[in-house]
Formats: sequence, structure tokens, C-alpha cells
Amino acid sequence: MIEIKDLVKKYDNKTVLNHLNYTISTGSIVGLIGPNGAGKSTLLYLLNGILQADSGEILFDGQEVYENPEVKKDILLISDDPYYFPHASIDTMKDFYVAWYPSFDESIFHKFLKIFSLPLHKPIKDFSKGMKRLTMLSIALAIGPKYLLLDEAFDGLDPVMRFNFKKAITKLIEEKEMTIIISSHNLRELEDICDQFGILENGQITTSGDVFETKENIHKIQIVFKEELDKDRFDHLDLLSFKKQSRVINMVVKGNMKQITEYLNKLHPLMLEVLPVNLEEIFIYEMERRGYGIYEDDEY
Repeated sequence: MIEIKDLVKKYDNKTVLNHLNYTISTGSIVGLIGPNGAGKSTLLYLLNGILQADSGEILFDGQEVYENPEVKKDILLISDDPYYFPHASIDTMKDFYVAWYPSFDESIFHKFLKIFSLPLHKPIKDFSKGMKRLTMLSIALAIGPKYLLLDEAFDGLDPVMRFNFKKAITKLIEEKEMTIIISSHNLRELEDICDQFGILENGQITTSGDVFETKENIHKIQIVFKEELDKDRFDHLDLLSFKKQSRVINMVVKGNMKQITEYLNKLHPLMLEVLPVNLEEIFIYEMERRGYGIYEDDEY
């Protein structure tokens, strides 16, 4: 289990993480999402023990991570821009990680080199961005760390490689009970692999939970009435989004679906349709409710 307690991190006069609290259960795959500059990468570097917090604690199974080699040996971070030795080949980098991670499984490593069609002896500097990322993902899968931290894990990967990587991660979770935190801007990529999510905003985790349960509790509704109704007629509902075009209303509502439809049916709609909602939409609606990135169509 990872416990983040009252975490503060500043750069000069800017507070990036502001008394952040968050708990991650063992065996979870957590999607860390948030707007640009929210501090997602900073949080991953703190979790890896590379950076030191200004105050607060990060505990892995009850032990502080910073300057604690015993904890760090169970953690692997793949950053958005992975570091490679100059002129190093995959084989050279593999030897480096073998020295630091005794659990390194050569058979798994070579299996994924073959799946990802990666040349063992070619200089990594000549690889595309996607090939560089697949190299590090192959190393990560071979190590199978207790805690795997991925920053923009799917960036540069084609659909087939993304599918293979997700499949491999799912299998490792089942076999080794790994805990994985994935930071990504591509929320659609996270939805089918993560079971938990946390939205990082203004230095704190403002919304978090089980992906499936959250989706079950947020509903996108299209509804048509005989006459125009103003938004204040729906103040009883926990609205995330409300858009009206004449007698047609599109809304996103939090809460129990049965109670919501019972309330709406009392207004005698001509039509009421519940539409599916995805993780990306949940993020957008939560951000809009807080005033992030909202604009009116008639301003453009």
C-alpha cells in the first residue's frame, strides 16, 4: 500500500503539490490524470524517491521512500523521456538494470523484444520515440517490480503495441500483485486498464475512486420537454454539466440513476434517454464544474 500524507512540494515560489493526501491499495492499477502543469510528473518523481518533498510523507508499506534503498528496490519509474547511456544498445541497458534488479527475468525480456520487434544491438539513440518507450517497457516487464510508475506510458505506441503492453501488464498484475500508477493525457487509453483513478488539480487529488463505480454513478442524459425549462428547475440534482437548446436538454448528473429518473419523470418529459459516459468525459465534466477551460460558443 502507498500512503501519501500531507505532501507539499514547491519550486521556488510556486507550490506544485499542496498538502496532498492519497492512498493506493496494493494490486491496483491507478490512472493519474490532470491538466497540463498539475504536477503529475513531480508526484511520480517523489514516489520514486528521486525528489524530496518539502514536507509530508510518502510511505510504501509503512516505510518512507526518500533515501531508503530497501524501499526503492521495489519501485521502477519509466519517465516520459527515459534516460539512456550515450551510444547504448538494448543489451547494454539490460545489463545495467540486471545489476540493480536481481528479479530481472531474461526470458520475459527477450519475449517482449520479439513481440515489439526491437533490435538487441542497435544504438537506442537511433530508435523512434515509440521504440525507445517499448525498450523501457520490455525492461519493466522483465523486472516485474512491486511498484511500477509510468509517465505517459502509451505515448508514441501504435494500437497493436498498446494492446500487447496492456495485456502484459494485466497478466503481471494477476501473477505478481503489482501496483501500477499510470500518468497519461490519453484518458481513453486508461479506461480499459485502470481500476482506480485520481484527478490531480491545484496541487491536490480532488476526485478519486473506482473507475467502474464512478462511471455507474455519473449519467449523461438527453431529455426533451413540451416547453423550455430553465436550469433552476433541476437544482435538486447534482449537475456536472447542463446544456440547453430550446426544449432539448443535455445534462450530466451524479447520483443514483433510479432517483434521478424518478425526479425527471415528475417533470413529464416527452423523451428521456440515458447515454454511456467514459473516463475522459468524467474528467472534462469535473474540470468544467471547477471552471477549467470553459468557453461559450458564441465567443468564437
